[in-house]
Amino acid sequence: MKKTIWSRLIICYLFAGIMIFLLLNTYGMNYLEARLKKDKQDLLLSEARLISSEYMSSFYNEKLTLNDLSSQLKSIEKYLNIRVWIVNQNGIIIADSSDAGNAINNNINELDPNFFDHVVYEGMHFEGIFREPMLSVYEAVSYSLKVRGYIVLHTSLRSIQNETVYYLDVINLCFIVFLPLLFIIFVYIHYITAVPLKRLSKAAKEYSTGNYNYALTLQGLSEYRDLSDAISFMAGELDKLDDYQKKFVANISHDFRSPLTSIKGYAEAILDGTIPHEMQDKYLNIILFETERLNKLTSSLLTLNSFENHGAFLDIVSFDINYIIKKTSESFEGACRDKKITLNLVFSSKETDVDADVGKIQQVLYNLIDNAIKFSHTNSKIKVSTEEKGDKVFVSIKDYGIGIPKDSIKKIWDRFYKTDTSRGKDKKGTGLGLSIAKEIIQAHNENINVISTEGVGTEFIFSLKKSAE
Repeated sequence: MKKTIWSRLIICYLFAGIMIFLLLNTYGMNYLEARLKKDKQDLLLSEARLISSEYMSSFYNEKLTLNDLSSQLKSIEKYLNIRVWIVNQNGIIIADSSDAGNAINNNINELDPNFFDHVVYEGMHFEGIFREPMLSVYEAVSYSLKVRGYIVLHTSLRSIQNETVYYLDVINLCFIVFLPLLFIIFVYIHYITAVPLKRLSKAAKEYSTGNYNYALTLQGLSEYRDLSDAISFMAGELDKLDDYQKKFVANISHDFRSPLTSIKGYAEAILDGTIPHEMQDKYLNIILFETERLNKLTSSLLTLNSFENHGAFLDIVSFDINYIIKKTSESFEGACRDKKITLNLVFSSKETDVDADVGKIQQVLYNLIDNAIKFSHTNSKIKVSTEEKGDKVFVSIKDYGIGIPKDSIKKIWDRFYKTDTSRGKDKKGTGLGLSIAKEIIQAHNENINVISTEGVGTEFIFSLKKSAE
């Protein structure tokens, strides 16, 4: 049999039914019979005391004759189904509530010498008097401070057993009625467990084949609804990841194909002599430039991958951020001179110490200043400033260039994303600079934000932890 929840539930149902039936008809039956015997014993002892208190004093002071006493005993047997003997102090039966068995004038001590050794005697069987084992009890009767005799009561053990069987039959009947209800309960358990799991399994198969639009909605238990929501969310994220991978492959193919095509074309032209010897230096420089582009793209990808896989460890030290900004800005003197851009450095204090990874922060500054120069107009300004607020230092790089379109601001952090203006104006960018900057700042548990207006300019602001005094 295939191991399914339904098959397991059926096995559990059958096991539960059989075990309950066996327990009821073995342990339950024995317990019920013992309980009924105990109740019958208590009833016999109580009745013996009642007979002693109601009749025996009158009998011993001769206010009640033996015949009258026998009549009372017969009434008791008729209504309670209890056989009553009155026994004198010598053990001779002087009165009997029943005419069956000819018990009168028999001596109990002769019938069973051990009878009076037990208050309760179970399974007694006087030959010639009873046809079946009996449950017997006795109560000593005292009058004028002397034991004058005994009251002996008997009831059939078979009647107790019959009563046990009757009650057990009622319980078994109730159990048989309960079985369909139990089956319905197991069906309901299957419905609320196996059915949602089947839907979840089908959804997982659909998502594994790439059908991320498959609708998964579950009703019922909140745990399954939460699991359904989690799987649906996961499918949505996988769909986004799938789209990202497609875009990633498309973008990286584009960015690698362009320089590789140039390198291949110029190398072939040099080899087959299409490019004259005197022009080869020019095209070798182009090949070198394109090679550097590929190297920069590869390095950027490795940097992002190290952050994504938590492989980049930060070397946190205390340093002067103003000094690092000055040193980074110096590397752009040539680029600023070519575009006649003025780089203004504005610091809130002479020294501003922060706790961060010097190399990583320098890379962030380089990427942001490089972007600012790239998108600034000729004869414009770029402002780089620092400002202390509480335990934070805010670094700002602000240009007055072309700005970022409103619908592109949220996308600039995406890998390989380039605005149309960027792609048309500058072919050298990899589209990874801002992604790297964001990853580095977030690795420091800090934030980086952008404020931009198209045609007015752009300002990037990121925070760093200020060094303790």
